[in-house]
Amino acid sequence: MTLTSDVSRTVADVMVTDPKTMAPEVTVGDVRAVFRNDHVHMVLLTEAGILIGTVVRDDLHDAPDDVPALSLARLAGRTVLASAPTDAAGRVLIATGARRLAVVDEGGVLLGLLCLKRRRTGFCSDLDVGARAAEVTEPSSGQRRWTVSGER
Repeated sequence: MTLTSDVSRTVADVMVTDPKTMAPEVTVGDVRAVFRNDHVHMVLLTEAGILIGTVVRDDLHDAPDDVPALSLARLAGRTVLASAPTDAAGRVLIATGARRLAVVDEGGVLLGLLCLKRRRTGFCSDLDVGARAAEVTEPSSGQRRWTVSGER
């Protein structure tokens, strides 16, 4: 399946605007815990709003749980500018087999997350993410969160 083309829209028009993030000092074990949710495809590491690394499952390999996740993180090939056309960003995702790109501005500030739908027919919206979050709750807190060290 392929995305429907809409050259007039930018990544900013379709990105998830409040992606969850983790602090740079988290460990591989912390990230593995987040990846237990199969809807999570990429962990965003930020400091003062700046994206400093991304982690996907394949980055973890056999790394011990106590290793800093940042040491395995990367940005290259995992970010897109908010001003990029959605059709171009979608083609990149499909060509690479990825489903997520962190959305940043020219200064590296994290603005959102571009999320390709499982069927590759479009992008997830804030409404989609909100509806899914309402379905998934933890018994102890009543909320689905993976905030670490004050980041969100």
